[in-house]
Amino acid sequence: MTNLAPGSAPVAKVEMLIRKPANEVFEAFVDPSVTSQFWFTRGSGRLEPGARVEWHWDMYGFSVPVAVKAVDPGRRLVVEWGAAAEATTIEWTFTPLKDGTFVSIVNSGFAGGPDAVVRKALDATEGFTFVLAGLKALLEHGVRLNLVADRHPGGMEKSGG
Repeated sequence: MTNLAPGSAPVAKVEMLIRKPANEVFEAFVDPSVTSQFWFTRGSGRLEPGARVEWHWDMYGFSVPVAVKAVDPGRRLVVEWGAAAEATTIEWTFTPLKDGTFVSIVNSGFAGGPDAVVRKALDATEGFTFVLAGLKALLEHGVRLNLVADRHPGGMEKSGG
């Protein structure tokens, strides 16, 4: 859902229960050997406090710089990603529940005019929905759905999402 609360900028927010322990779900985002199975093609390193890494989507000829801002293992992760003028913040929270881990992803800080900000928030909402669905299939069932790779089979424009 895209948050359009009065007086605040739109954010992308996606949430889902993953039926695995919080530490395992958290590790899937910080370890690029796991993340590359449901999101990007490859990452240059683990998400650790103060790290600067690069994420690559080889099928699209696209990469993005990522700066780790906060790490609370098994509970919370915050990164800034993108080029300086277009950088946004992604915050993951991992809430342990009886049946697994409730994952919340919020992407905020979109730049541009009102229409551009709303478009970017909607694009990010769509993208992170694929990410969580792909993660759920991988961790719960051992299945790689290739959702991100198959979203733009003819390639992808570098603007937007």
